[in-house]
Amino acid sequence: MRLYNSLSREKDTFVIPRDRPVTLYVCGVTPYDTTHIGHARTFLIFDVLVRYLRWQGAEVRYCQNVTDVDDPLFARAARDGERWQDLAERQTAQLMEDYRGMNILAPTYFPRASAEIGTMIPIIARLIALGHAYVVAGNVYFSIRSDPGFGKMARMGYDELLVTANQRGNNPADPRKRDPLDFVLWQTGNPGDPTWESPWGLGRPGWHIECSAMATKYLGDQIDIHGGGADLLFPHHPCEIAQTEPVTGKRPFVQIWMHAGLVWLDGEKMSKSLGNLVFARDALREHDADTLRWYLLSQHYREEFIYDRAEVAGAGEAARLLRTALSVTGGSGTPMHYEVPRSEFAAAMADDLNTPTALAVLHMMAGNVVSAAAEGRDVTACQPILRDLAEALGFTLGD
Repeated sequence: MRLYNSLSREKDTFVIPRDRPVTLYVCGVTPYDTTHIGHARTFLIFDVLVRYLRWQGAEVRYCQNVTDVDDPLFARAARDGERWQDLAERQTAQLMEDYRGMNILAPTYFPRASAEIGTMIPIIARLIALGHAYVVAGNVYFSIRSDPGFGKMARMGYDELLVTANQRGNNPADPRKRDPLDFVLWQTGNPGDPTWESPWGLGRPGWHIECSAMATKYLGDQIDIHGGGADLLFPHHPCEIAQTEPVTGKRPFVQIWMHAGLVWLDGEKMSKSLGNLVFARDALREHDADTLRWYLLSQHYREEFIYDRAEVAGAGEAARLLRTALSVTGGSGTPMHYEVPRSEFAAAMADDLNTPTALAVLHMMAGNVVSAAAEGRDVTACQPILRDLAEALGFTLGD
């Protein structure tokens, strides 16, 4: 395969291993208000990647985390007078229900950050011992000056890095920091926040260290593909690189970094903080899973996606044509043979997961099958091929 690597900014060759599983880690949700279509599209893209790799005969070990130790979750629970554990559990259950509704495969591993604190503490301690982190009043910070390549993935200067980090949770005014861009590995937290024991006192982990700990625990020191939304290009994923590679001593931490374009609604990025959301469960009340899947895969995964309710209907027509092509009966006329689309489909998917082209192949083939059946031709040899390709993209093919 050729996959666009956000670190190299090129399509890099990824050779599917045959002697071991492909390892994939995708950053999951903070479970306080799930699952909106922005989440759904990102996870749908990696669902398709997993399905395609397995279609090619690969074994895939897929880990997706649940960030249930995070400020937004605690703030929402406090606002609503609810235990944070109950809120996280309820929203995680909703996420899994949405996955089933959209025919998204469950990850191989689905760890919760709250259950992995013991994995994070030794990593933080090792970073301190190596001189990459420092302790101030029970808080531990990663020193970005200890990593000359910090933030390389983002392709920004220091000032722009700082502005972006500040927009995404960084506190540049923290007087305990040596550099405003240094990031938290362990913190005492706010009054009322949950805390855990550590060598630095009661506290909780920072956001970035959670993913490094879970990725390496479940998938190993080096992983094949790491994914998430484009908003993780900085600071989250560069912070993961900076804190993981010194501890494992292995580079690169990740072979291919993949980032899905963000979803927009009414002129703004769809996000929980802005409140401009379309929830998957609501979309599923209006449309079947195949319609939503066709629609959300109709643009290349790296492109920003403008969600337009009026356009979903067009995807519904395409999904119905696909189902019709698999159910029609032709006659005993000249058999219809179709081998070329299989290679075209595979070529599209191997070219940076080009789902729009793959869908075009399905649509063309479905239309030809329906037309051939109407002419009385025997389409039975083509229908299994069409079904195989459709299932490789995760279509349920149900009513």
